[in-house]
Order: sequence, then structure tokens, then C-alpha cells
Amino acid sequence: MTDLLFRGGRAFLAAGAFAEAVLVRRGRIAAAGAEADVVRLAAPGCESVDLGGGLLVPGITDSHMHPVQAGLERAKCDLSEVYGLDAYVSRIHDYAAARPDHGWIDGGGWDMSAFPGGLPHRSQLDFLDRPVYLIQRDHHAAWVNTRALELAGITRDTPDPADGRIERDADGTPSGVLHEGAMDLVGLLTPRPTERDLMDALLDAQRHLFSLGVTGWQDAIVGSYAGSDDQLPTYVAAAASGRLRARVVGALWWDRARGAEQIEELVARRRSAEGLETFRATSVKIMQDGITENFTAAVIEPYCRCGGTGLSYVDPELLKGYVAELDRHGFQVHFHAIGERAVREALDSFEGTDPVNRHHIAHLQIVEPSDVPRFARLGVTANLQPLWATHHAQMDELTMPFLGEERSAWQYPFADLLRAGARFCAGSDWPVSNADPIQGMHVAVNRTEPGGSVHADYPTAQTPFLPGQRLDLATALTAYTAGSAWINHDDDAGVIAAGNRADLVVLDRDPFLEPEADIWRAKVAMTFVGGEQVHQA
Repeated sequence: MTDLLFRGGRAFLAAGAFAEAVLVRRGRIAAAGAEADVVRLAAPGCESVDLGGGLLVPGITDSHMHPVQAGLERAKCDLSEVYGLDAYVSRIHDYAAARPDHGWIDGGGWDMSAFPGGLPHRSQLDFLDRPVYLIQRDHHAAWVNTRALELAGITRDTPDPADGRIERDADGTPSGVLHEGAMDLVGLLTPRPTERDLMDALLDAQRHLFSLGVTGWQDAIVGSYAGSDDQLPTYVAAAASGRLRARVVGALWWDRARGAEQIEELVARRRSAEGLETFRATSVKIMQDGITENFTAAVIEPYCRCGGTGLSYVDPELLKGYVAELDRHGFQVHFHAIGERAVREALDSFEGTDPVNRHHIAHLQIVEPSDVPRFARLGVTANLQPLWATHHAQMDELTMPFLGEERSAWQYPFADLLRAGARFCAGSDWPVSNADPIQGMHVAVNRTEPGGSVHADYPTAQTPFLPGQRLDLATALTAYTAGSAWINHDDDAGVIAAGNRADLVVLDRDPFLEPEADIWRAKVAMTFVGGEQVHQA
């Protein structure tokens, strides 16, 4: 393996410290510091990498994403890069026309804010006589046509499942939107991906992520959920064959319809991935609530206008026992918690657990102020998805009016958590939102929409959303690098320091030297994994 000398720009080390040059030897960081000092350590034949005035940063670890699902959706009817009913219908029509032999038309990526009240209708898809199943961008709802409802046997007499809801017209007829657990009523009827489909999806996702500087991640659901198939065999096969180059932790899905009896199965699933260099199944994902936009996020006081306090998917008293048992088995617990009640229930369950397992709570859309200091006290990491903390239609029209003024001000309290001593990691939730970590950092620092996003032209998109919760760039970058590598127990990554693995990213510019409003403009020029180049722009 060729030694590498990075110079001609700066390297971000930690806490706002920089180096002029970095030397990589045999896939590890050998030195970082003043250029003259580092150059003297380079052996003959060392390859020089010119940063061109850009910035060298540690490889990004995304702490919460779903790349296999994303890869599958990229190969299906992908609505994530267009917006609005007309654009969706056009994309669906063209996709279906090009695939006359497909029995189902499935995919996803539609945005609730594109529809009045956040709800599309089956009739908008009834121009197709084939069944249609399209997952919403947040993956908490599905849009289906009449044919799909007929095949699933869903009628006005079909009851809502305990963990979901069937949207209905005024006369009780299903309208074509299935929330949460109701998605499976149709989703499980869609064609199952083959082993090759799943592998191709993972490898396509890995290529895309390398192009964005992401060299590791935590897959936030490894198991069967919302019509998706178990990805564990795919990860194990990819890691065993050397095709998985990124460092990945799989968060094994906690089946909320079951109880503690599944823990031994989770232990066996973890064991099936032991001994692999690039993949471990050492985390367990518990989804404690839904999302605010469909009123399934668990809140303390009722939603304004519509009432109700959302859903706690796992009984909070039983949850404490489940988490304690997972903790005793050495599992990390990775929570989905959107509403302030779900956040509190997750924190309550962590009382008395061992911080060595590095538990974390993702999303944290609403945090009641008295719970903010508990993260540091309990040693629980705040897993941030910064890209959501802006003014956009889904926030301003479908969320804040139903939360009320006081609760709206508790959203994404990044700066409050930082001041209270919380540890951060950060991720994208791709394909729920853009996988590009630079866009997430832009929002963490500015609390405005990045240029070029589908929401960038929204009237208040450039008005900072709760600007008192902004982070500085060094803190945001550290969350995506050292913070997320730490949450994955990948302790020789995330920081450019002697001895660490040379997972490195070259940015085409140094965002620390440019206006904060332009952070989003930075692009990845090169990505290295273990000192080997895996992406060149």
C-alpha cells in the first residue's frame, strides 16, 4: 500500500485545531502537523495528494440511516428528487410505462407537504390499473391506489391496527394513505427483493455514500419492518466477501408486537455477525413513537386543533425492563423518539444502565426543557438529524400549528443540549432525507435550508429556525465524525490522529474560511478508506 502525504490545504483535527499536512502509512495516520515536520517523515516514493486549498476531514460516520432500503428505492419509482402532485404523477406514469411487465408499481419519496392536509388520495393513482404502493419520505406512511386496497382486502369495515391508522373518506372508505403499522397491510403483498437485489442495493448505496464522504454508518433498522426484508444476511455476506468496505453497525429491529422473549433471538442474530471486520450487529433499535405530522409522535399534552397525544409503541413500564435486559446483554440501545413524551420514556428506561454500551436517542424533535440535562447525567448520546431543523412547508404548515407556540420552541434543541453537556452524534436518516452530511452541517450551523434543496424556495426557508439553537461548524463536524464513530464503538476512526485508521475525505474548499451561509456549497473531491481511494469526483 502506497504511503500518502496530504498537503496544500488544511486538515481538521479536533475542537477547531488544524494541521498543515497529514502522512498516511500502511493505511493508518502516521503524523499530522506542520508541513515541514510531516514532510521530513515521508519515505521515498510517498505519493503526494494536493488538497488544492481544500479541507481534509475524517471520514464521516452517519449515525442513523437506512442504506439498503435507500438503494432499493433508488432502483424503483423514486420520487425523492421531485416535488408536487404533478411531478409525482409524471414520474409514476413514466416509470410504469417503461415497465409494462411489472405487476406492482412500488417505490417512495413523496412529501406530505405537497398535499392539502398532508394527505394524498387513492384516486390520484387510479390512472394505473396495477396496484401501487409508494412509501412516504419519512417512511411512516404509504400512498396506495384502489387496486392495492382491493388486493389487500381493505374496506370501510377493516379496523385500524393497534400501531397504525387507515385514513378514510367521510363515508369510511379507505382514502389511500396507510400510517405506521397499517402500511404492512399492503406492503407485505409487494414483490420481495431477491438476495441479489438486496446486495446490489447495498453496494449501490455504498458507492453513493463514498461520493458524499460517508465511510461508515449505523443502519437504524436491520430486520423486517414496514414491508421491508431483513438485511442482516446481506450485510454478513457483503462483509465476509470483502465487498462491504465501509464500517457498519447494524441496529437489530425490536419487534414492538413482542416482548422480552425476543432478546435471546437478538443475541443469536448478533452472534451470526461476529468475527467480521466491517460489520457488527451490536445495537438494538426501538421505535418508541411515530411522527408529529400524522399525530403519532408521543406528546405530553394533546395536539392543538385535533387532540390526542400520539402513540407509545412500547408500554413505558415494560420498556424499562426490556432496556435493562438488553443493557445486561451488552447491547447498545438506539431509540427513535420524536415527541417529548417518547424522549422522556426513552430517558426513563436508561436510568441505571451502563454508559459503556453507548446508548443513544435519535431525532429528538421535541425535548421538554427539564429533560435536556438528563442526557449528560445518564451518559446518553443525542443523535441529531440536523437537516430537519428549518422552516419548510412540513414544519410551518403541518407541524407547528398542531404543537402550539410553547412546544414548537422545544424543537431540535441542539445548543441547549450542548450547553448541558450532552454528547452528540449525527446522521441523515437517508432515504428519509438527503444523505449529504455537508447539507446537514449547513443546517446545524445556520438553521436554514441549504441552497438547491427541494424546500429552498419556500417563503421562510432562509429565515433561521429557532436561531438560538445553532451550533458552530467545528461542533457539527465533530458530531458527524468523532461523535458518530464513537457511537459505533469505532474508536480508531473519526479523528485525524497518529495511529488511527486513514478514513479520510478531501473537500473542494475549506468551509471554515468561507461565510457560514455557504457551507452547503462544499463538495467531496476524494474519499479514502483505510488509506485506499474509493471515490474521485
